[in-house]
Amino acid sequence: MAKLLQKKNNMKTISNPSRARWEKLTERPLIKQQKLMKTVDKMFYDIHRKGDKAVLLYSRKFDFPEQEIMLVSEEEINRSADYVSEQLKQAIDLAYKNIETFHKSQQPEIRKVETAPGVVCWSEARAIDSIGIYVPGGSAPLFSTVLMLAIPAKIAGCKEIVLCTPPNEEGKIHPAILYSAKRVGATKIFAIGGIQAIAAMTFGTQSVPKVNKIFGPGNQYVMAAKRSAQYYGVAIDMPAGPSELLVIADETCNPSFVAADLLSQAEHGPDSQVILLSNNKKIIKAINKELELQLVGLPRQDIASKALKNSRAIYLKNLDECIEFSNLYAPEHLILAVENPSLVSRNVNNAGSVFLGNWSSESAGDYASGTNHTLPTNGYSKSYSGVSLDSFIKKITFQELNEEGVLSIGNAVEAMAEAEQLFAHKNAITLRQGAIIAKRLQNSTAPETTTDKSNISSITDKSDFSHNSNL
Repeated sequence: MAKLLQKKNNMKTISNPSRARWEKLTERPLIKQQKLMKTVDKMFYDIHRKGDKAVLLYSRKFDFPEQEIMLVSEEEINRSADYVSEQLKQAIDLAYKNIETFHKSQQPEIRKVETAPGVVCWSEARAIDSIGIYVPGGSAPLFSTVLMLAIPAKIAGCKEIVLCTPPNEEGKIHPAILYSAKRVGATKIFAIGGIQAIAAMTFGTQSVPKVNKIFGPGNQYVMAAKRSAQYYGVAIDMPAGPSELLVIADETCNPSFVAADLLSQAEHGPDSQVILLSNNKKIIKAINKELELQLVGLPRQDIASKALKNSRAIYLKNLDECIEFSNLYAPEHLILAVENPSLVSRNVNNAGSVFLGNWSSESAGDYASGTNHTLPTNGYSKSYSGVSLDSFIKKITFQELNEEGVLSIGNAVEAMAEAEQLFAHKNAITLRQGAIIAKRLQNSTAPETTTDKSNISSITDKSDFSHNSNL
């Protein structure tokens, strides 16, 4: 029977939970959806009808009471560089380079395929014209998100990059966010946060452009707003809500490293969640001890403590069970602090991003390794990928048929169209086949032609071929 223990500043410890309990243990701390969606629906309705007026009303209510202007001026953007240290600028440059290198490697190649004689098919990528980026900026100014989203957008060729981020209590945006936005070439920056930012980019207002797709993480209100945006024809990157991390640790892990990684995600917000899985009870105790020690020195100790109340450490019999539970949970971030992590990772099916071994801190992926940190949460990694270059493009398929192609697949198209009783579809092929046969018969100087006789008979036997005799 599962045992459950909890100390003041560490995670609940659960030992050998039955499989019947696993599903329950994968649940995230969520606000009641009915209440949440009622708030979103009302704000969307107001902003759809009243535009800037409603956006400002909500921005004053939730962020800066004296806000008058939403668009950030060029002067303020340029001035931001004065408030960013040279050390941070260099760090941003290094992150920029690595993120750009990784995402450039994802550029698709055009591959033409002859699917049948005379039938050539391929696809080509085209950038999404206008994208919106939401950057959380409340208690933590996530300027790294600007890099993660705008760099691949630029590589893809997006023409318009609209950025929304909430102002602080003084009505300002953190200079590192503005500096990063200028560095990546954002076209417009607005001091708007939360649901009102998502609604403004969904509908467009007198000031904020309507976009084709919205990107960016956020709290549960932002995530709910993004879901609503889809009902109005605006695409989103993925459901990306409160941050989460799952760590699988065995006896080879470094407990202090694991605790630091768990706290790095717990400090995001009180609704964040971290999970520790291990096949070793001593390791769980050691990590919990480290959590208590490290938590004391954190400036965001209160936030991390609240997140730990939503979190848990689970002892399972072996690493196979740990991986099985992890795949059921489908974490945003997964750290494999185990012996032979590459071997263990082969059984990982559901995760946003995976970090292999004791030296692979989740923070590296958040900032500067090069992979994207905008990842699916709340179990959505079962069906969604994290942001990549593909997120900023759509692919258009092309096909080109010559005469041989029409004849090689024509009979099949006709048969399928007729079976579906779509005779205009059938006729579009029949007319072409008739034209080809007529031309070849006219140009032939010998009794035998190279034309497939089965195609000739299939067309000449049709009653409607006489209508095409003028071709």
